[in-house]
Amino acid sequence: MDNSRRDFLKKTVISGMGVVGAGIAGNAMGIDPVPGPVPGNTDNPKTATLKAGFIGVGSRGRSHLNDTLALSGIEVASICDISEQSLQAALKLINDRGRNKPVVYTGSEMAFKDMLAKEKLDAVIIATPWEWHVPMSVATMRAGVPYTAVEVSAANTLEECWDLVNAHEETGQQLMILENVCYRRDVMAVLNMVRTGLFGELIHCRCGYEHDLRAVKFNNGEKYSYEAGDALKMGKEAYAEAQWRGLHSIRRNGDLYPTHGIGPVANYLDINRGNRFLTLSAMATKSRGLNAFIRDNGGKDHPYAEIDFNLGDIVTTMVKCANGETIIVTHDTNLPRPYSLGFRVEGTRGLWYNDGNTLYVEGKSKNPHQWDDSAEWIKRYDHKLWREHGQAAEGGGHGGMDYIMLYDFFNAVKNRTIVPLDAYDAAAWSAISALSEMSVARGGALVDFPDFTRGKWILRKPVFANDGQFPVAPERNRVNELF
Repeated sequence: MDNSRRDFLKKTVISGMGVVGAGIAGNAMGIDPVPGPVPGNTDNPKTATLKAGFIGVGSRGRSHLNDTLALSGIEVASICDISEQSLQAALKLINDRGRNKPVVYTGSEMAFKDMLAKEKLDAVIIATPWEWHVPMSVATMRAGVPYTAVEVSAANTLEECWDLVNAHEETGQQLMILENVCYRRDVMAVLNMVRTGLFGELIHCRCGYEHDLRAVKFNNGEKYSYEAGDALKMGKEAYAEAQWRGLHSIRRNGDLYPTHGIGPVANYLDINRGNRFLTLSAMATKSRGLNAFIRDNGGKDHPYAEIDFNLGDIVTTMVKCANGETIIVTHDTNLPRPYSLGFRVEGTRGLWYNDGNTLYVEGKSKNPHQWDDSAEWIKRYDHKLWREHGQAAEGGGHGGMDYIMLYDFFNAVKNRTIVPLDAYDAAAWSAISALSEMSVARGGALVDFPDFTRGKWILRKPVFANDGQFPVAPERNRVNELF
């Protein structure tokens, strides 16, 4: 392509984006916002101690707290939770690590607002039930906290997805979705393979959340139990996820938890950064697994045995991308099965299957038309973050990937750079829930995927784990070749 045509196309796209983004905050012209100096650390922000706050210190929040305490240069300044049991467990963890006692906020569901108003924080980590993710994230950004990290899924409805994007754009504060599977060692190695062109041009991916959660949805925190007041009813902290996760299975029918699978795949396909989700179609099976589980463990006369669960046992979602790829996402949490995220990455030269740990590359595998064990390939393409921090990550949450994730988050905080998994990613990945519910309700009808970047995806560049360790294949991200 000659330079004159390239210049013309670039100017045309940018001018068009200006129309699309009219009235949006200052980062609307395809430029990733870079936050200003971290409050309180303006003299030497890269070496000063960062002040972190935690909203939600239940099981998941304490796991993040534990990994954060293993990082240097971070002070846990405040914690917030409505559960006294969770707070005491968090305080013990902090004390056992020889750290100063943080300021504690509790007493009501809105106590987090007091924390945000009174504390001068560099970052806040949110690990609460799903319905609180957006209100707390938006409040944190609007309170002026430069960096917010929120657990998955980040949002439940399309309106909530837009709330995250709008708050980020209006405030300029950074929001990171804590999708830890993006930091799994094999997943990051495969990202290196994809970027170097090992599989050629990507054509199709599969992923999902295939996890037997029956005991989680009906658990009193100690064992399978159906005594009055436990599963599906609000109660003591010991009931943990059963307080809220089971309710979603009653009220909703769609892919309720897509980000563990779609997050890594979105990185492989450069979603929001040269590519985007275009359309979606989803279908759900009948619902039988949860009722059978209750009858088998509580008896056919148990009061919960006749609950009308709305969530289909298996929800299958298909997504079409702007660059022509397709994705199948599976949600399977109500039936007996071993855990799997079902990754499959397939291109014009080869493919990777997570289940079975197999890989095949035409002309490079040991034997034609026969699988290689993926372990050798993963070792060869091991990501720099794991090479440099793998030993420190030992003992961290979920096999160390939580530690790597939080290291990456706080690295952005310390250096005042954009987060690797941002508000647009949080919105696009989480939107699969609402859109799949919409499609299922319409018998699998095709629905359009919102462009949460408002056209900026065309010019945005990949940043996640983009450390230059391996050279990027020239055929990657062909849209950007225009410019």
